[in-house]
Amino acid sequence: MAAKAKEADAEVEDKAEGEAEATQAKKRFALPSLPSKKVMIIAAAALLLLGGGGTGGYIFFLKGHGQDKAAKAEGKPATFVDLPDVLVNLSNAGTDRTQYLKVKIVLELPDAKLVDQIQPLMPRVMDAFQTYLRELRPTDLDGSAGLYRLKEELTRRVNAAVAPNHITAVLFKEIVVQ
Repeated sequence: MAAKAKEADAEVEDKAEGEAEATQAKKRFALPSLPSKKVMIIAAAALLLLGGGGTGGYIFFLKGHGQDKAAKAEGKPATFVDLPDVLVNLSNAGTDRTQYLKVKIVLELPDAKLVDQIQPLMPRVMDAFQTYLRELRPTDLDGSAGLYRLKEELTRRVNAAVAPNHITAVLFKEIVVQ
């Protein structure tokens, strides 16, 4: 009986050993457990964000997005129209001394065809310049910021006078304050 007991014990040990090897083999070849839905959604969103950013960067920087606009702008040269000199006295707030402003202005047009359309409207443009410039004080023209504001305001007034057409910019050839 002792021999049968030994055989049974050996059989149980072999069976246990076989089961242990089988579970180890299953663990080796088993697929890892799938992550939760929340982790999968976050991973998909991150992947889309990186993919979209990379694609956008590629299109913008490597495909020459900025070069297309520059090429179109270079295709049509700007047209310039000289205006008559403007001489106005500046607004003086209680001072005895009168100061004058002399300005030579050039209009920059996006297309040469606009010259014929804007020429009949020049009296309106000059009136807008005269009425605005007469209200300026000498301190309004101080520094580059003052000239920038003057240029922007004159551009806005010219575009209002020649609407529906528009100009690109008002350029100063000469500015003298005496």
